[in-house]
Amino acid sequence: MSRPLESVPNFSEGRDRATIEALADALGSPARLLDVHADEDHNRSVFTLVGSEDELVASLLAGIACAVERIDLRRHEGAHPRVGAADVVPIVPLVREELERAAACADALAGRVGSELGLPVFRYGELAPGRGPAFFRTGGLDELRRRVGSGELVPDHGPESVDERSGAVLVGARRPLIAFNVNLRGSLDAAQEAARAVRERDGGFPGVRALGLDLPRAGLVQVSMNVEDYEAAALHEIVARVAAEAEARGAEIAGSELVGLMPAGAAVAAAGAMLRIDGFDASRVLELRLLE
Repeated sequence: MSRPLESVPNFSEGRDRATIEALADALGSPARLLDVHADEDHNRSVFTLVGSEDELVASLLAGIACAVERIDLRRHEGAHPRVGAADVVPIVPLVREELERAAACADALAGRVGSELGLPVFRYGELAPGRGPAFFRTGGLDELRRRVGSGELVPDHGPESVDERSGAVLVGARRPLIAFNVNLRGSLDAAQEAARAVRERDGGFPGVRALGLDLPRAGLVQVSMNVEDYEAAALHEIVARVAAEAEARGAEIAGSELVGLMPAGAAVAAAGAMLRIDGFDASRVLELRLLE
């Protein structure tokens, strides 16, 4: 039997419970919905589902159709960058060796979103090497619409214009990552400087993408991160760097949060380091050994 694939679609709604529940219902069959993470300040919800290729495509098409029906970006505001009601839809293999299989599933999904739902689709990740979501989100939806209108960008599927109500859908395949946030009591400047210290492009940890965001509803600021290679950038080391950078600017950690699910190996690595157990890895965890 083939392993399931995972998808972690991000939708631009994190406040309206009825819409979040409608999205969960649409995504929950035939694929299996494992987790829903909604954030009011980001005004964004992240769903985690698993299934076969056919199951994922069917559930994701239903979820994207639900988002188009219920989410109006003209009335949307939130801390997280976005260009679509169904903003980003990655297909993720549970093991890295099946990335090609995930890419084939994402490719099939992208074509059907364009042809059946009539939405402009941009490919990213393994479907468009060198292009990640940030390539399309820079400047927001208005800037993406301008780039498409000028001919600078052309959707890979669907119409050749971007609607201001529903926007575009970014569809891709990628390796497993950890979406992980650290919340701070302090200034937005402190969060932005801490993000700069840990993200790869500014000399921080390899494979770490980070933004400093304001969370007015929570009364906090946040270092919002995607950790794309937890073996190269351990979570406990990232948190320690954020804490040090925050403290140097008069801020302190209020807590952290996991968005969606994380690979067991990342938790094992952090536990081994914090407990100072030499040679501790996933092979030393009873339940993980039983699953082999």
